[in-house]
Amino acid sequence: MDSEPQKKSLLGRLLSLETLLLLIGLVFLGSGSYTGERIQLFWGIMISVGSLILYFVRKKDWKKHWEEQELMKQYLEERRKKEQDNDRNS
Repeated sequence: MDSEPQKKSLLGRLLSLETLLLLIGLVFLGSGSYTGERIQLFWGIMISVGSLILYFVRKKDWKKHWEEQELMKQYLEERRKKEQDNDRNS
């Protein structure tokens, strides 16, 4: 079996949540520009920015991130114990 994850098809990438949200945001921007309604422009900007943030959040390897955080926590706890032991022995 391949341990590599399967690559998404072109259709799968086009219909991803981030892409659909970005398209909705662009529709709101276009509609707001055409009609001159500021609220549609506002929501178009918010939706577009939100979809970009969602893209980058989903792209990040969260499992690796939390493993790094756990290692850092263990290192700091060990360091704190050594400092406390040194203070007691002094």
